[in-house]
Amino acid sequence: MIILFGLAGSGKGTQGRALAEIFGWRWLSVGEAIRQTNEYDDIINQGNMIPDADVIKMMGKQIAKAEAEGFDVILDGYPRDAVQTKWLLDNMPEKLDGAIILEVPKEELLERLALRGRDDDKERASIERRFAIYEQNISSILPLLENANIPIKRINGVGKVEEVTDRLIGVTKELNANATEQESDVNGGEIERSYGE
Repeated sequence: MIILFGLAGSGKGTQGRALAEIFGWRWLSVGEAIRQTNEYDDIINQGNMIPDADVIKMMGKQIAKAEAEGFDVILDGYPRDAVQTKWLLDNMPEKLDGAIILEVPKEELLERLALRGRDDDKERASIERRFAIYEQNISSILPLLENANIPIKRINGVGKVEEVTDRLIGVTKELNANATEQESDVNGGEIERSYGE
């Protein structure tokens, strides 16, 4: 199991889907799971976070389902805070191969968010709040992972999508010795190969 971290617009979704396709794994995005329900729209649009208990229950079910079906997992944006991280470490520490942080300058992130045009990306104040929450939370998450001896890798998320994917493939193979590229055409599927998805 690999965790992908990064600010909104860093490419977690694009790259998470690509890695899942390349390695034959399951991509599990907390943001995607939340957006598929309308239950939390007001909270998201205000730049606030979903209650931990709800997120833990939602992602716990998805992880269990993926593993029951024989898939390794790419976690996109989960865990989001210390509470969720502690739950993950308490319940499945032996399954965590490592975490990857996609690093992209904020000005480029703002440009990418403007391109993709989702409702939760339209208000600058909301975006800035999400950035601030992420940075506060990641500063509490990383020490927990480090104390549990979970490897953490930082990757430059700037460049063509394919270039970033190549960087991630190499790091994923370092973190998970069983990561083997599948014989498939990543560009031929439904994966959106741009950060403006």
